[in-house]
Amino acid sequence: MKKTIATLLVCLPAFLRAEEPNQRLNAAASVLSEVMSAPDKGIPTNLLARAHCIVIVPGLKQAAFIGGGKYGKGFFSCRRGADWTAPASVRIEGGSVGFQIGLLESDLVLLVMNAKGENRLLSTQFTLGGAAQVAAGPVGRSSTAQTDASFRAEMLSYSRARGVFAGVSLSGATLRQDVDDNAEIFGRPLTNKQIMARNVEWPASASELHSVLNRYAARARRLKHRS
Repeated sequence: MKKTIATLLVCLPAFLRAEEPNQRLNAAASVLSEVMSAPDKGIPTNLLARAHCIVIVPGLKQAAFIGGGKYGKGFFSCRRGADWTAPASVRIEGGSVGFQIGLLESDLVLLVMNAKGENRLLSTQFTLGGAAQVAAGPVGRSSTAQTDASFRAEMLSYSRARGVFAGVSLSGATLRQDVDDNAEIFGRPLTNKQIMARNVEWPASASELHSVLNRYAARARRLKHRS
């Protein structure tokens, strides 16, 4: 069993590389739409209203035998006035998943709640659960039941497997930029900091994700103004 899991860990990066970035953009749009439209079990809109950025990693792969690792690719976008920035590519590698056995897959969403967390995203890489404080985010229409955690954390994490929210440990995992995927999406090798700073236009391949972000961000802003 250990040998099998070790083989899976080695194969995960190759498997993710085989997926096209444009396919992941559409998958990210689907993940956010499904999570936000879940009645009474989605990401609270009042937290989305406060979030500086959002990270979406569809199909995060995890292989575990007592301890293990994870690998996934996705994107993040940050607020700029009434809109969101074009998507910047990221990947998550490593970390421990605790006492689980087998190959698991889940969709991951991170809400970045303050400027300090946003600045971490603009670095070439950082360790989740280490320098960056990550807390499990509350679910439902509002976050009133767990306001303390949501106000303290730099990032709130949401992990969904088979349509159900379930906690996934990100401690020790590294989140880093993926310039190769940026080059495939934008036609030139942009760093994530360049995408954020240069007001890069949204590519046509990301139109669905742009639409979903604006749909739910607009709703979140309206709710924020009412409160």
